[in-house]
Amino acid sequence: MSAFETTIEIGTTGIHVTPVAMGCWPISGVTTLGVTDAESVATLEAALDSGVNFFDTAFCYGYEGESEKLIGRGLGHRRDEVVIATKGGVHWENRIQQRDARPETLRRQCDESLQRLDTDRIDLYYIHAPDPAVPVSESAGGLKHLLEEGKILSVGVSNFTADQMEEFSAVCPISASQPHYNMLQREIEDEHLPWCRQHGVSVMAYWVLLKGLLAGHLSRDHVFESPDGRAKYPMFQGAEYQRNLDFVDSLRPIASDADLTVSQLVIAWTLAQPGISVALCGGR
Repeated sequence: MSAFETTIEIGTTGIHVTPVAMGCWPISGVTTLGVTDAESVATLEAALDSGVNFFDTAFCYGYEGESEKLIGRGLGHRRDEVVIATKGGVHWENRIQQRDARPETLRRQCDESLQRLDTDRIDLYYIHAPDPAVPVSESAGGLKHLLEEGKILSVGVSNFTADQMEEFSAVCPISASQPHYNMLQREIEDEHLPWCRQHGVSVMAYWVLLKGLLAGHLSRDHVFESPDGRAKYPMFQGAEYQRNLDFVDSLRPIASDADLTVSQLVIAWTLAQPGISVALCGGR
C-alpha cells in the first residue's frame, strides 16, 4: 500500500492527512533557483492529483508571503480536498527572520494568512518557534483564543522541546509537533518523541530529506549557486558533506534491492519510526 492510500489523524482532531505532506518552503521564492509561480502552482496541483492532501507552509515562507499566496491561488478552488497547515510567530525584517510570538502578533499574522490562503479557516496552525522574549504560556493563550473562535481548527508547535510542549499544553491543547528529523539527525528520539507519544501528539517531521542531501541526487562536486542557501549549513560543507554523501551511497544498494529510489527509501524509513506521523517533503 502506498503512503497515499492511507491517512492518519492529527491528534484527536478528526482531521485526516496523508502521511507524506508537501512542504512549501521551496515555493517561497527565497532560496529556490529558477522556479516560476506557474511551475509552483503546477507542482501543488500535481501533488494533490497524486493523492497528497496535506500542504505545509508558514507566514514567513516568502518575504511577502509568496508560499501562502501560491497555495491560495493553486488550491483555493479545491479547498475542501486539502488540509492546510501554516505557522505564525516568525516574520522578515530587512530580509532577516525575526521571532515575535506575542498573542496580538499571532492574531494579526493568522488573519493575514487566512487572506493569503483565500480560506475561512486554517486546519492546523503552529507557533513556528518559541520566542525567548514571550512566555510560552502567553503564546499558547493567544492560539487558544484563535482555536475557540474557529479561525484555526487545531494547534501545533514547531521547534519546541519537550519541556516547552509541557508548558504550552497546560494552557492550550497541542495536536501536532513539527521538529526536524531524519536518518542523520535523530535527537528527538530521546525526549521529544516519547513526550508526543505519551500525550497523543502527532509528529510531523521536517528535513526528512535533509534539504535534498538524502534525496540521492547531489554529486560530490556540486556547486550551490546563489540564492541556494544550503551551502551555509555544515552538513553541506567540507569533510562533513563528504561523510554524508558516503552515507547516501551506502543507501543506494539497499534502495535498489527494494526497487525504490533513495528518496523513497528514506521517506519509508522515516514513517516506520515509532511516533512519526507525517514526513514533510519539499516540492517546487
